[in-house]
Amino acid sequence: MTINEKSYAYGAQKSSIREIAAYGSARKAQIGAENVFDFSLGNPSIPAPESVRASIARALELPPTQLHGYTPAPGLPAAREAVAASLNRRFGTSYAAGDVYLTCGAAASLSISFHTLVNPGDEVIVIAPYFPEYRVWIETAGATCVEVMADPETFQIDVPAVAAAINERTKAIVINSPNNPVGSVYAQKNLEDLAVALHDAEKRLGTQIYLISDEPYREITYGAEVPWVPAIYDRTIVCYSYSKSLSLPGERIGWVLVPNTNPEHDHLVLAVAGAGRKLGFVCAPALFQHVVIDCVDEPTDVEAYAENRRALTEGLSALGYEFIEPQGAFYLWVKALEPDANAFFERAKALELLPVPSDSFGCPGWVRVGYCVSKETIVNSMPAWKKLAESYR
Repeated sequence: MTINEKSYAYGAQKSSIREIAAYGSARKAQIGAENVFDFSLGNPSIPAPESVRASIARALELPPTQLHGYTPAPGLPAAREAVAASLNRRFGTSYAAGDVYLTCGAAASLSISFHTLVNPGDEVIVIAPYFPEYRVWIETAGATCVEVMADPETFQIDVPAVAAAINERTKAIVINSPNNPVGSVYAQKNLEDLAVALHDAEKRLGTQIYLISDEPYREITYGAEVPWVPAIYDRTIVCYSYSKSLSLPGERIGWVLVPNTNPEHDHLVLAVAGAGRKLGFVCAPALFQHVVIDCVDEPTDVEAYAENRRALTEGLSALGYEFIEPQGAFYLWVKALEPDANAFFERAKALELLPVPSDSFGCPGWVRVGYCVSKETIVNSMPAWKKLAESYR
């Protein structure tokens, strides 16, 4: 065959998350949505803020060539300036529009970052459990994805394990806090210890190691503080998406930030632009660049997720399930009732419960339960969760 075999393999393998979501959609059509408890996708159930609708309405009054025409490849100057100014207000930084590259969501932000940094033969460390698409994007950039398990008790970064995995081929480490799938938030001290380990490794190996901070859940926390990573480690690139904070997953709008404190700032800014160019990730959706300008500081409605979190954790705790108390994001990391997470999922599936087994996240024995659903779905799922637990007794 003359097609690209690697692309074929990715298409044939598919995402387990989306496969389960597709099954859930089909099942809802068969037996009614109220009878299927789909916890698979991280698809926000909270509507976008009213300010987003108002921004879109204003933008629709713009001349068509201004609203629908190409923007500059890295984004509208006003949108990039709005992002930089917002970060400066929040974190006491001095970023400029030129430090920001607008993207088609976090997937594009991460793909651009990997293509910015790695060369064939390089390695990128991910902290397991991790979002499965990291591996696809890392391998597509020509690097090898190296899994390092988080601390199994706290699900903080296991810094000694990361240090042991670093070698002369290590180009970058990806961190995701608040974390998908666990909901953990990496503490300031944990990140400071990681920064020390990375600097020590750079000195020992004579190399440069970058930190890619993937932060689409930054605004969704339950009392935990999310440290600003560039203030802790200098060679950081930040990736962001408005999919979760503004409930806009389908609009594909986000950004890459190269902090002006990064020692390779000038080269990286051009490399980010070049990566966007070669991947075709230029000129992010123009309408939603205008939304970013208007809504960059819009607060996220966390209380609705907090209420879902309470309903889910209290319900599952009463039934005897073990889980990691989430500090952020909208996922609950639940211990499967047998070592084989896929077998546990199949038993849950028979009861119309659709969590995501943990193997695709690089960690056996758990399931991810997305609580970005209606509270009614959570409450109505409890009899099925009870039947599932009873089937193991």
